[in-house]
Amino acid sequence: MGYLALLRAPHVSRLLLGTLLGRLPAGMTGLVIALALREAGAPYSRIGLATAAYAIAAAIGGPVLGRIVDRTGQPRVLLTTAVVAGLGYALLAVAPGSPAAALTGAALAGLAMPPLEPCLRALWPAVVAEEQLDTAYAFDSASQQILYVAGPLAVAGITAGFGPSAALWTAAALGLLGALVVATAGPARSWRAPARSASAGLLGPLRSPGLVLLLVGLAGAGWTVGAQSVLFIAYAERHPGALPGGAGLLLALAAVGGLVGALGYGAVRWRSSTATRTWVIALLMAASFVPLLSLPAPWAMAGLALLSGVGLAPLLAAAFVLVAELAPTGTVTEAFAWLITLFATGNAAGYAVSGALVDASLFQVALCAVAGIGAGALLLFGCRGWFRAALPGDRLPAPEAVGAH
Repeated sequence: MGYLALLRAPHVSRLLLGTLLGRLPAGMTGLVIALALREAGAPYSRIGLATAAYAIAAAIGGPVLGRIVDRTGQPRVLLTTAVVAGLGYALLAVAPGSPAAALTGAALAGLAMPPLEPCLRALWPAVVAEEQLDTAYAFDSASQQILYVAGPLAVAGITAGFGPSAALWTAAALGLLGALVVATAGPARSWRAPARSASAGLLGPLRSPGLVLLLVGLAGAGWTVGAQSVLFIAYAERHPGALPGGAGLLLALAAVGGLVGALGYGAVRWRSSTATRTWVIALLMAASFVPLLSLPAPWAMAGLALLSGVGLAPLLAAAFVLVAELAPTGTVTEAFAWLITLFATGNAAGYAVSGALVDASLFQVALCAVAGIGAGALLLFGCRGWFRAALPGDRLPAPEAVGAH
């Protein structure tokens, strides 16, 4: 019933649809860059450079664009970035065989990725009632599980029928369409960040120690997701034919687990504080990954894949609320952008480290996956006293403020 009420609220369906459309390219880009460049005869080294350029540019661009949104509003930034990112995709589509065009196009697509995720999360408090915020953030988190399944599937379908260039043009069109739908909505046009807190300074939201600790903890969750991908790929290779779809099935089951977890989280009326929910869910997520160390038979592994996915989306849903509570006044969009950047950075690091371990031992890869969320959860638990909501007057979080948690 909570989700039906949420979707019936004014503007919610439009904002969700526009954001989902505009974010779909994020689930497509890594794969479609690789396919387009490979079809043009590019060596794998150049493909690696192009995908790295995209990822690094996106990590840099997100917080910068978030800060601009906090200062100038949403529509102008969303539409401008959608056009610039579209030019990047177009450059990749027109000249994938050119090293300069490939690197420039990938960097533009990443640097100017429309900040639809942080913009939507900044809008939720203005669009839904306070008692619906947890449900809204949970639904938002659940949608991410769909995107990263739908994105690669869309690339596969479009590429099979029309080629990788068509998939690049599609990504450009989806980004522009999603940005248009959101930027022209009433809440986005009227939204303005409150006056920036004097305590924010040059560092902005990173001036809040509690927020920095939260982001580092969530980077541990990102590390685990990256290592989990390597684990499932390597496990499927060592059990050929044992599971239909191999690694794809295991990854899809983890995504389904995340979807179920997010929907369940949003359906509950929580009485505990947001900070408490965040570290408790992080510890539960860490516990759900421990059984992967046993590396069981294939169908048991499928069940563990489903279990391991359940905690991620609820953790992010709780963290979205906590980010908004901890960010200094006037920096909330940038704070959400930093969450995306730190999670993605952790994801890439976990993928890289586990990739270096996979030839030596599959158990070490599983341990690498457990270690990321384990360390992140212990950090969130140990530093829970820092998670004090930012106040309008320029005070910063203090460690003794939440000792009761």
